[in-house]
Amino acid sequence: MASVLAQIDDGNGEGPRTGHPFLSGIHRPMAEELTLTELAVRGTIPPALQGRYLRTGPNPVAADPASYHWFTGDGMVHGLAIRDGKALWYRNRWIGSRSNAAARGTTPASGPRHGSSDTVNTNVIDLAGRVFAVVEGGSYPVALSDTLDEQRYDDFAGSLVGSFTAHPHRDPLTGEYHGICYEGRRLDEIRHVVLDATGKVVREAPIAVEHGPMIHDCAVTARYVVILDLPVTFSLATHLAGQPLPYAWNPVHRARVGLMPRDGDQHAIIWCDVDPAYVFHVANAFDLPDGRVVLDVCAYPTMFAGVPGGPDVASRGLERWTLDPATGTTAIRTIDATPQEFPRVDERRFGQAYRYAYAMGTQSDRRFQSASRLYKHDLVAGGRQVHDFGPGRHPGEFVFVPAHDTADEDEGWLMGFVIDAPNDTTELVILDASRFEHAPVATIRLPHRIPPGFHGNWINGGEAQ
Repeated sequence: MASVLAQIDDGNGEGPRTGHPFLSGIHRPMAEELTLTELAVRGTIPPALQGRYLRTGPNPVAADPASYHWFTGDGMVHGLAIRDGKALWYRNRWIGSRSNAAARGTTPASGPRHGSSDTVNTNVIDLAGRVFAVVEGGSYPVALSDTLDEQRYDDFAGSLVGSFTAHPHRDPLTGEYHGICYEGRRLDEIRHVVLDATGKVVREAPIAVEHGPMIHDCAVTARYVVILDLPVTFSLATHLAGQPLPYAWNPVHRARVGLMPRDGDQHAIIWCDVDPAYVFHVANAFDLPDGRVVLDVCAYPTMFAGVPGGPDVASRGLERWTLDPATGTTAIRTIDATPQEFPRVDERRFGQAYRYAYAMGTQSDRRFQSASRLYKHDLVAGGRQVHDFGPGRHPGEFVFVPAHDTADEDEGWLMGFVIDAPNDTTELVILDASRFEHAPVATIRLPHRIPPGFHGNWINGGEAQ
């Protein structure tokens, strides 16, 4: 166990604690499901916000610290409903996987399974008007009711054959959803999966690879699907050592980014070499008039090359990778070298030229844990703005919500959970994106700490109760 223990300082005045870095401190899992209807609000919730903020992440019931990896814990979804300027309710619900049900003595969620693992813990998305919790590399998605109480594993009415992705991206110009999907039992193949605007799979195209790469995210442009084939791959040694996430840094794996024509197959992919690095998340991508492709990412020098249990190195910041299909090369320019993660944009601009990107600052000495700051990057005029929440406060990923259908790119709100570590509580914070450094327009206080998780989204509409 000693290899995964760490001295942790949560910034809450209690000094360092000894424990697994993703099971203790602010990462300590919640122990119960709650339904809260009396929520304290400070400021004014914008009346245009009518829906739910949903976010998910790992929340294991009884994890073994000797082998626990942050990416593999049982999923829990957190939801907060807003309507008519009021905070109606907060709910948190475990995803009803077989392992979670066995640990809690409950009944697993219904529906078809894909493979041996049905843990779903990475993202909550609105896909063709339905809400799903999703994960990469294994399980089918889980369809969620408006109140999160009803759950069902779903293969999109039988149209999904293999695993899915944690980041299916909707092309706002076509209404299609695109994902690059992988699974550990298929080391020589990944798949490009496309769903139409109704949520039915219309394409599962194979792409040949080596070593079984772990591909968390992808991008699309008007011309291409962008494929990140980078040097984190399936590791038999890690698997035999009993680690639940059998992936590790592989220095012999060729680092490359694929440009696959939207109407092409694997034989039409143009592969562009890139210096070895790893990327979890893409901010955006778009085509340049001269034929090159811009890809904005948060990049890492390595990943899973050291102590197991979770990410083991700080990001090297936000970068612009310019891919040249004529030469098969990639030019890298640092936009901001400050460690950061979870880049988000106005998704109405996904796959198109855009101006603003938002990201969560991370602590360089704490690996994936957030600092107290969010960044707003102006990718046209240059420079960044900083929203600092103050000592002991840890924001997660923030999502942009446009004020109306024709709003400008930063005309709207940013929202996300912020942990108040000294008080062991959480707030849903709503910022005016155009007045990024100003005080929040509203905060909704929760009397407990929601552990840091992965991804969330604002879901318009839905039932209030």
